[in-house]
Amino acid sequence: MDELKDVKVNLGECNDLNSSEAAAVSSHVQVVRFTILGEPASKANSRQIVVIKGRAAVIKSKKARDFEATALMQIPPAAKVMLTGPLRATIRIWYASERPDLDESVVLDVLQAKTQGTGKDRKIIRRGVYLNDRQVRERHTYHGIDRANPRVEIEIEPMGEQGGLF
Repeated sequence: MDELKDVKVNLGECNDLNSSEAAAVSSHVQVVRFTILGEPASKANSRQIVVIKGRAAVIKSKKARDFEATALMQIPPAAKVMLTGPLRATIRIWYASERPDLDESVVLDVLQAKTQGTGKDRKIIRRGVYLNDRQVRERHTYHGIDRANPRVEIEIEPMGEQGGLF
């Protein structure tokens, strides 16, 4: 599995792996690296209040939901390796202007698998780079300006087994 050391888009189609095969792949992957074109919305500053079944609810803004939809289509199948354990994320967000706040939370959301159900009935209905963004224990996030080509450059890598921090 030496060819799995740096997943730029070298893994080939991984959508058909079962969970034990995915765990074997993720234990050999050093870095998952790819780019998503477009500009993410700040999740913290752009919530929307809606009424669902007569109750007020707070949801992501239309811009954040639109970014998620287009970003999902741009994640290479080879990157959907379902990494396990603690992860390190390096995210470089190239905005079209200075206006947006630096916020990688929508990006981290879109990289996780989508599940349905709870407990033993929980099933993965869409593979991701990892199962849950709670696995990301270390974040390095950078803000850049590229008016002609706003984008998000993503690197996710396993941190190895970690004991307590303190």
